[in-house]
Amino acid sequence: MSDYNWCHGPNCHTYQTQSRVRGSGDNKVLRTIKIGLGNDSYRTRYPEYYLWQYFCGNNCLMEYIRTHLQSIIAIAPRREALETRIKVMKEKDTNWRGDIYTRTRIDKVDNA
Repeated sequence: MSDYNWCHGPNCHTYQTQSRVRGSGDNKVLRTIKIGLGNDSYRTRYPEYYLWQYFCGNNCLMEYIRTHLQSIIAIAPRREALETRIKVMKEKDTNWRGDIYTRTRIDKVDNA
């Protein structure tokens, strides 16, 4: 198994930055960025950062999402809305001019 991944951004190899220039003399190219995998304990402790082992930055990540969004959504489509039970409290209050208004507040969120 390799110790690195190549950035999955569809246009990573087209950005004109110093880190992407490779080659010598007149044989220069812009190359996709190589991303180190790091150690396994880091991936285990921080799985939310695991995606940064596939993308060199936000631009490449967002281009990938824009290119493949329909395929990504097709993996687990949402067929119905999600709901969370709450308790709404309505309170009468007065503003700085003395006008009375009703303030609506979510009192309790049931995460069960």
